[in-house]
Amino acid sequence: MHINAFNFPCWGMLEKFAANYLAGLPAIVKPATQTAFVTEDMVRAIVDSGLIEEGALQLISGGVGDLLGHVTCQDVVTFTGSAATGRKLKQHPAIVENATRFSMEADSLNFLALGPDAGPDTPEFKLAVKEVMREMTVKAGQKCTAIRRVLVARDHQQAFIDALSEKLDKVVVGHPEAEGVTMGALASRDQVEEVRARIADLAQGARIVYGDPARCEVVDADADKGAFVGPVVLSADAPFDNTAIHTIEAFGPVATVMPYETTEEAVALARLGGGSLVGSIVTYDAGFARAMTLGCAPFHGRLLVLDRDCAKESTGHGSPMPMLVHGGPGRAGGGEELGGMRAVFHYMQRSALQGSPDMLADVIDHWLPGGKRVQTDRHPFQKHFDELEIGDAILTDAREVTLEDIEHFANFTGDTFYAHMDEEAAKANPFFDGRVAHGYYIVSLAAGLFVEPNPGPVLANYGVDNLRFMTPAYPGDALKVALTCKHKTKRENTEYGEVRWDATVTNQNDEVVAQYDVLTMVATTDWTPEAEETAAA
Repeated sequence: MHINAFNFPCWGMLEKFAANYLAGLPAIVKPATQTAFVTEDMVRAIVDSGLIEEGALQLISGGVGDLLGHVTCQDVVTFTGSAATGRKLKQHPAIVENATRFSMEADSLNFLALGPDAGPDTPEFKLAVKEVMREMTVKAGQKCTAIRRVLVARDHQQAFIDALSEKLDKVVVGHPEAEGVTMGALASRDQVEEVRARIADLAQGARIVYGDPARCEVVDADADKGAFVGPVVLSADAPFDNTAIHTIEAFGPVATVMPYETTEEAVALARLGGGSLVGSIVTYDAGFARAMTLGCAPFHGRLLVLDRDCAKESTGHGSPMPMLVHGGPGRAGGGEELGGMRAVFHYMQRSALQGSPDMLADVIDHWLPGGKRVQTDRHPFQKHFDELEIGDAILTDAREVTLEDIEHFANFTGDTFYAHMDEEAAKANPFFDGRVAHGYYIVSLAAGLFVEPNPGPVLANYGVDNLRFMTPAYPGDALKVALTCKHKTKRENTEYGEVRWDATVTNQNDEVVAQYDVLTMVATTDWTPEAEETAAA
């Protein structure tokens, strides 16, 4: 069950649902009441498309009754929103009693730190101003990742405020469809009063240096009826004496600039947020970037180090990419969203299996080292995908490694590394007793031993995984290969599938010289070139 905040009625649902759907788990989505109409439109479009199974995505708008009381250890509850609401849900008796997996991503007091090297004339200074302005105004600052605290060297504090104010002067608030408007409204009138109240709290220990929370000029809209608040910047000249700026969040177009004297102070100020989703470090000084990263990483789910070299391709402070963590410790909730495969695994119950290699291979359809190998008169490469069995194998004859082979391989490829060409230098190497065969020669030799050269159902070798060289191979060694069908994966809507083979190369003493997985595409018995052309068309 996904309980989502009002500020992301579409994206908040989709980024969670994508991961749980890939994990094979249906979802109930509960959007915030203020923006539930948008979510309902999105869900209806998805369901009407017919692209997902019936029941895979369900929607509840409004109250959920006693739904949380029915969760079990097989359920997952995710929450995005305020830290206070998240803590309340996390303590629900059913969630506690059943240890229901609960993930919380809460709004946090994210920071941007501008390095002391980044004076007003540097590209980094301009990048920081642009980043803060963007995070204040996109979605009117109603983002869980928005920059709330800006840390600048005291010498640059006023210059930064002046530059940010100049940027904000160009922001036009009003109806989003009106020409020239660059910032819209908050989510509701209630949010206007909430943001104004939190600005008042912050102003008890900081001064407003830009904007007026009580007044906002708007374009093509009614300022009294619409949910409009203009950008507001505060300055906290004594940030260590003011706890409010590190604990209170005005969830709108609001940021507080605070000075630091040393890098250690900048780290300390960043950590005072009590755990955040993201922090940005804008600097061209690698020393400052390293100190801030090591000091702040334990308190932040994600850190962006921004400078002139990566600015053009950077996704920015507020844009986590799908393979990155979106979550953070402490106030940020302690959860993870997105995160590539981590997000998919979050929705899976994982269990460890113990047993003999042969028994486990039958259970999970995956050959394991130590399991039986089955040899037949028919080479495995002559078997179609649907004929191959897990454990089908070929154990090859041995082939001797010769000095002539090593030198030919070296001259042919250009790989004349001393360990292959110079006996004395190779002996001086603590890993070798003399000249050794190239690792890639061993792999090539192995292929020559196990490959069936005649045409057959094997269509292509498209990769090698987990290659390791375990024992050196010397001239005079006799190498042989055990190639075993390890795993099969049928490719959907095709007449072929992926076969993963375990390749183990051993020497005359049965020592493992090399080990790796060979990946091939193998046709089914239904495959023909003509059928493949038809499928492609």
